[in-house]
Amino acid sequence: MARDEQMGAVPRHVACIMDGNGRWATQRGKPRLFGHHAGARRVKEIVRACPNFGVKYLTIFAFSTENWKRTQTEVAGLMKLFRRYIQREARDLLAEGVRVRFIGDRVRLDPKLVRMMDELELLTSQNDLVHLTVALNYGGRDELGRATKRLANEVQAGRLDPADVDETTLARFLDTHVLPDPDLVIRTSGEARISNFLLWQSAYAEYEFIDTLWPDFTSEIFGDILASYAQRDRRFGAVLA
Repeated sequence: MARDEQMGAVPRHVACIMDGNGRWATQRGKPRLFGHHAGARRVKEIVRACPNFGVKYLTIFAFSTENWKRTQTEVAGLMKLFRRYIQREARDLLAEGVRVRFIGDRVRLDPKLVRMMDELELLTSQNDLVHLTVALNYGGRDELGRATKRLANEVQAGRLDPADVDETTLARFLDTHVLPDPDLVIRTSGEARISNFLLWQSAYAEYEFIDTLWPDFTSEIFGDILASYAQRDRRFGAVLA
């Protein structure tokens, strides 16, 4: 892509590390789950804003493989919130043209929640306005480990020649194999780390770390970040004249 085409471009795929829900609630003298509920409402606003900004793919980090270390009360509350979100939002997501996918290891999740995830994916499978991917019990290293195991099984079964294995081969075994790589990764709450999120896929993504806590992350702030992204010069390792 020419340099003038790079500048001013809208990111096709935006990924969000939605950090700060607990702190937002604590600042207001509320339990952490209060912040998670506020954060879920913010997700709805950002999803609805995507078509207006020209964003086709949105991936959100909802629950990491490390989040099991939190208190039992918070983890149970989050799982209940995920079930409630699916129940309440399924019809709107379908009507608004949103296709939903889930990535991450489902083995540890409650079977009832997994069934609801499967049903929502099937229900919205024909939608194409916005592709919303929810990372649930997801970790980048865990994903790479699972992908490598699947690749090794294909080699062992004789369906894949080791000589043909390269970086594009491994990408086919990732949870995100049907998605384009993210162009922009946003992390809220002032933390400047990637927290094991989309490690492989974000190799050439642009990053934006902002102080705003996720429940305060409005569509206006989202638009400002996209406008800033449009001014960046993405060279992908090349030197452009």
